[in-house]
Amino acid sequence: MSVEIIFTALAGAVAGAGSGYLLHQYIASKRLEGAKDLAERILDEARKDAQAERKEYMLQAQDEILGLKREMQAEFKDRERELGRREAKAQEREERLENKVEKLNQKDSELVALEKRLSRQERQLAEKEALLDGQTEEQHRKLEEISGLTAEEARRRLLDEIESQTRHDAARMIRQIEVEASETADRKAKEILASAVQRYAGDFVGENTVATVTLPSEDMKGRIIGREGRNIRALEAATGVDLIIDDTPETVVLSAFSPLRRQIAKLSLERLISDGRIHPARIEDVVKKVEQEMDVKLREIGEQATFDVGVHGIHPDLIRLLGQLQYRTSFSQNVLQHSLEVASLCGIMAAELNLDVKKAKRAGLLHDIGKAVDHEVEGPHALIGADLAKKYGESKDIVHAIAAHHEDTQPTTPLAVLVQAADSLSGARPGARKELLENYVKRLEELEGIATGFEGVSKAYAIQAGREIRVMVDSDKVDDDQTHILCKDIAKRIEENLTYPGQIRVTLIRERRAVGYAK
Repeated sequence: MSVEIIFTALAGAVAGAGSGYLLHQYIASKRLEGAKDLAERILDEARKDAQAERKEYMLQAQDEILGLKREMQAEFKDRERELGRREAKAQEREERLENKVEKLNQKDSELVALEKRLSRQERQLAEKEALLDGQTEEQHRKLEEISGLTAEEARRRLLDEIESQTRHDAARMIRQIEVEASETADRKAKEILASAVQRYAGDFVGENTVATVTLPSEDMKGRIIGREGRNIRALEAATGVDLIIDDTPETVVLSAFSPLRRQIAKLSLERLISDGRIHPARIEDVVKKVEQEMDVKLREIGEQATFDVGVHGIHPDLIRLLGQLQYRTSFSQNVLQHSLEVASLCGIMAAELNLDVKKAKRAGLLHDIGKAVDHEVEGPHALIGADLAKKYGESKDIVHAIAAHHEDTQPTTPLAVLVQAADSLSGARPGARKELLENYVKRLEELEGIATGFEGVSKAYAIQAGREIRVMVDSDKVDDDQTHILCKDIAKRIEENLTYPGQIRVTLIRERRAVGYAK
């Protein structure tokens, strides 16, 4: 700091005095000396700093070298341990392989010994087989000489005897099973019928006990119900029919078991809807008028039926009941039309047998009269009809024929048998119960074709409108025991290949005829 002050003072003096050269030289030399000293100090400090940094770097390098050395030593130790484990595994594997080789060598020697034993046994078996073949051929030859039959003939005869015995055993088992089945058939049938009625009664009732009335608009439902339901209650009370008004658009459902009541309710409701005036008093008047008109109509229908048949002198109440049969169906067949058919058939058969035609027609026309009230009176419709006929003055023959046409009473007169036969013919007629004639004929042809397709069957006839098939068999090809098996086979084939209502009875007939001529 003193040199700089002097330098500044001298520079000021030189500048102020403007003197010369000596002062300038002196100042330059001083500055040079100061610069040299400064440079020496700087160099000394730089040397010191460099030495300090060098020491520091040397220490850091030594630390890094020591760390790397420790890491290398640890890695070398890990590798040595890994190599040791690998050597141990390799040695263990080598020992296992040596054991396996030893075992394989042992098994190889055992196999060689076994092959030798098998070869020896094969040679012994071949020798024994050749010996047995020779002995067997000798025995066969001796047996053929003794029996007079070849081996093939004996084999065939033995198989035939076994087959025949098996068939006889099977037939006996079938008979035994049939006897056991017949003992439990009644109970099983009742159980099956009860189950079927339980499952399908609801659907049947729903389909056959309702009628529908179409409404002109949805507003009409409210008018039919009336204030607080008084109109619908009045209509149900007057007709005895339940009215069901639900979400079905523009439709009212009428539900009742009696088809006549349903018809009266339907006509009354249709008339009320067309008139437009719906209230309890009007409902009662309309229902009474419809009942009177229906009563007249029923009598007209009954009188027309008696006129068509040519029967007269029937009690008016029976004529009215005949008219009610117009609104009754059985197996989709109109009962009145069925009664007219039965009356005509009875008349035809009575004329052929020289019996009373009018009485036969009368019995045929009235045979199902009980169905007009069987939903109101307990019991079979045949017995109900017989009671009605007796009540209204019909003869004993007519009453008996009505009661016996379904064998609720044993038929004892020719008239009763005629009515029974005519009823079966009308019900079994093709097309009478919702079956097309083409389908009916086709089913009969298929039924006969299935039966004649079996070996031993000579002829087959479908009878009873396809409810029964009678099969004629060749007595030389089918024995008595085989008839049971063949009958079961035919029934099973029919079940597998045909679709039919109810059941089909298979009757198999075997007979032997001897024909001789006397000259």
